[in-house]
Amino acid sequence: MIDEKGYIKYHCNWIKSAPVDNKLIEELNHWRAKFLKLKFIGAYSNGIGYGNISIRLQGNVFLITGSATGHLEHLTVEHYTRVTTYNFEQNSLTCEGTIQASSESLTHAAIYESCNQANAVIHIHGKSLWDKLKNAIPTSSPDVEYGTPQMAFEIQRLFKETDLMTKQILVMAGHEEGIISFGKNLEEAGNVIINYAE
Repeated sequence: MIDEKGYIKYHCNWIKSAPVDNKLIEELNHWRAKFLKLKFIGAYSNGIGYGNISIRLQGNVFLITGSATGHLEHLTVEHYTRVTTYNFEQNSLTCEGTIQASSESLTHAAIYESCNQANAVIHIHGKSLWDKLKNAIPTSSPDVEYGTPQMAFEIQRLFKETDLMTKQILVMAGHEEGIISFGKNLEEAGNVIINYAE
C-alpha cells in the first residue's frame, strides 16, 4: 500500500512469475502508443506516471499495465501483469507477473465485473477533455478517490444509476483529469475516447 499522490492504495498479493506472452501485449502497446502521443498517458514533471490499459483474459481475470509505467515510451512483457483475484471490501488483489499491477486495478476490475461485454478498459488523463465531459456524461462523486474500494463501488453505482453501459465512458470527478472508457475490445474502448476528444 503506497500512496499520497503516488501510486498503489490496495493490499497486493504479488506472485512473481514469468512475464506474460508477447502476443498478448501487441494490441495493448498499439493503443497505448496512440494515447501516449496524445499525452493522455504519460508522466508529470514530478515523475508520477498516469494512464493505464487492460484487457480481459477470461472471467474477471485481466492483463493490465504495471504500476509506475506511465513515463515509459515503450512497454515490454515485463511491464504487464495478470490480476487473478480481487476483493473490493478488503481493498486487496492478487497479481501474477514481473511487476505489481496498476494503482487503478480495482477500478478496472469493477468495470469487468459490472459489464460482461467489456473486454478492454482504458484510463487516461486529459484536463480539457475532463473539464468538457464532467457531469455531461456519467461522473463519479467528487468525494471518491482513485484506486480505492470506494471508486470500485462508485463504478458499480454508475452502471446501475446512469447510462454508463451505453456511453462506455466516465469521468472521475474526484481524480482531476481522470477519464475511463471500456469496450468489447481495445479498438472500441479507444475510439470512444478519440470520438469525444475530437
